[in-house]
Amino acid sequence: MLIAITMGDASGIGPELILKAWLDQELTGDFLVIGDYEVLKYCAELLKYDVTLHKLSSVDDLKAHCLNVLDLHLLNRDDLLIGQISRASGAAARKYVECATHLALEKKIDAIVTLPMNKESTRLSDPNFSGHTELIAQICGQTNFTMMLASSQLIVSHVSTHVSMAEAIQLITAERVYNVIKLTHDALRRFIPNPRIAVAGLNPHAGENGAFGREEINEIQPAVVRAQQEQINVDGPIAPDTVFYKAVKKQYDAVVCMYHDQGHIPMKVLDFEGGVNITLGLKVVRTSVDHGTAFDIAYKGIASTQSLVAAYHYAMKMIGV
Repeated sequence: MLIAITMGDASGIGPELILKAWLDQELTGDFLVIGDYEVLKYCAELLKYDVTLHKLSSVDDLKAHCLNVLDLHLLNRDDLLIGQISRASGAAARKYVECATHLALEKKIDAIVTLPMNKESTRLSDPNFSGHTELIAQICGQTNFTMMLASSQLIVSHVSTHVSMAEAIQLITAERVYNVIKLTHDALRRFIPNPRIAVAGLNPHAGENGAFGREEINEIQPAVVRAQQEQINVDGPIAPDTVFYKAVKKQYDAVVCMYHDQGHIPMKVLDFEGGVNITLGLKVVRTSVDHGTAFDIAYKGIASTQSLVAAYHYAMKMIGV
């Protein structure tokens, strides 16, 4: 087993999270960091972290009792704009993810854990960048994928993510909802036997039999019925104002949500620091922290490693460790 952790945007908290998690021995098994050796070295010096770094020549060059770094030689300490938007760090963060994805496709690593990128920074060199999930899917050449957020309290997956509300509604089709139910079921089966899935409605009271919209009748319900016919343990559409309560009370193992904030808001309320982002439906296993670059606290040594550690452990679950 070998997991790669991408360093994220060097201007943010990614470098210090890796260093702190390694120091505190929170990450078990074999892993390496894909990023810039000089950035990690500078961060360790700045925060007075006693971390032994080892610059890798290849993924086979792991050294025991060291933080192993696959150095892409993209940034050094003079390039850093700590806590600021930076074209250089945004472009480098994208390159780390590209490298990790290709290594995973080549079966040289077993899973990817990503630390946060700043979309504004990355768009300075890639105006079409919308997020990790979409970038990795593009490299894999896949279109049938989705985002899952997981914590000990709640698991949600999404029919749509980084689009406007108007577009999100248009994306609610029977085919797409069915695909997300299936992706959610297949992922959960890796660590939960016979998972129970709830599907949230879009409209208030799940449309109340068409009184407040017909998306539930025309698109969501047919998808649920199709999944049930394939012996998937799924219910819905369930009113959005009650479905998360039922899931938290363990009536369901996961909730399929119709749009980004429908899933993200309850997750952030319940477990802001411990949530994990898991990409479903790809040729590679990818998990991520569920927080941003936190420029306001970067390189201060106060950022929590909780989400990184949880993302790492979910990656291990997804590959059967």
